[in-house]
Amino acid sequence: MTANRCFNPKCEYFNKTLPNNAKFCPWCNTPLGNVVTPTPTSNNPIPSRPTPQQPIPQQPIPSPQQIQPARPITPQLTYQPPVDDSTNYQLRPPVTPISAVYPPPLAPRLPLLKLIHSSGREFQWSGEEGVIGRRSQNMNIPPEIDLTGITDERIISRRHARVTWDWAQNSYMIVEMSTNGTSLNGTALSPGVQYRLMNGDLLQFGQDNLVRFTVYIV
Repeated sequence: MTANRCFNPKCEYFNKTLPNNAKFCPWCNTPLGNVVTPTPTSNNPIPSRPTPQQPIPQQPIPSPQQIQPARPITPQLTYQPPVDDSTNYQLRPPVTPISAVYPPPLAPRLPLLKLIHSSGREFQWSGEEGVIGRRSQNMNIPPEIDLTGITDERIISRRHARVTWDWAQNSYMIVEMSTNGTSLNGTALSPGVQYRLMNGDLLQFGQDNLVRFTVYIV
C-alpha cells in the first residue's frame, strides 16, 4: 500500500511519510493521497429490466364438424322501371348538314336555223357558231351547213359565210367570208360585218345571186 505523503511544497511535512490512516496533513491540512474521491452520482436512471411477456394462449382449432358453411348472400335488386315522362328529352349529337346536290342547269336550247333552197331542199342547223360552205377533200372539218350537191354549187366557196348566235340580240347573225359575194334581201353584205337573220329573209350566194335560200328560224 502506498504511503501517505503531503504534496504541499510549503508544508513542513512536504513529501514526508505520514501514517497510512491519516487523511489530512497534520501541519497544513492538505488532503493526503489515500483519500478516495467519491464517485459522482449520474443523473441517468438505471434502466429497469424488461418485464417478461406473458405467453399468448393458443386458441383451439375447430374440427371440420364444427365449421359451419357460409350463408349465400342474396343480391339486392337495383332495377327501377322506366319513367313514362313525355317531357324527358335526351340530347343528341349534332348532325353535320349535307349540301343538297342539284343537277347542273341545262344550257338554253338554241333555235333551229333552216335554209330552204329554191329547189325545195332544206338545210338546218342549231348552235352558237357554224360555217356555211361546201366540203372538199382538202378540208379536215366539213362546214356545219354543207351545200354540196345543189344546183350551181361551183359558185359556193368552201367557207362562204359564218353564222353565229348572238345572246345580246337573241338572234342568228351572218358574216360574209366568200370571194363571190353574199346578199341579204337583195343587198350585198360587207365582209367582216354582222347582219341579223330573220324569218322570211331572202339569202343569196354567188355571182348574179344564182343560189337562193329562204331563211326560217324555229
